[in-house]
Amino acid sequence: MAGRYFDDWNLGDRISHEIHRTVTETDNLMFTLMTHNPQPLHLDVEAAKASEFSQILVNGTFTFSLMVGLSVGDTTLGTLIANLGYDKLVMPKPVFIGDTMRAETEIVDLRESRSRPTAGIVTFQHELFNQRSELVCQCLRSALVSRRPQ
Repeated sequence: MAGRYFDDWNLGDRISHEIHRTVTETDNLMFTLMTHNPQPLHLDVEAAKASEFSQILVNGTFTFSLMVGLSVGDTTLGTLIANLGYDKLVMPKPVFIGDTMRAETEIVDLRESRSRPTAGIVTFQHELFNQRSELVCQCLRSALVSRRPQ
């Protein structure tokens, strides 16, 4: 079990996640098709060339999902009861095929659960950066996390 229990977190804890991931054309194509997203900027090379970006844009929901996925091993793997919500999602820069992503997480809030004495609520601020260290995605994730077993 790699994730941390509620009791193991402190406000301000920060993690630079070790796993990095280069986004491939297949990643973008499969995710876009799997989610029934017909946006030509994700699928049509000619339409993308005619856009201000001049190339295929990686599907933003893939970018968001990758950011959260890169964080799970260090944060909630084996300790998560439920994700309670995502908030303040922003994507200040585009992601392109061939970009290599890395994620960082900071603990921005910790609260005892009123309804579950064996759990607490952790609010993570996840950030995703490309190979140029440009912020490409950020959000807050609130999660109900188990307390350390007694």
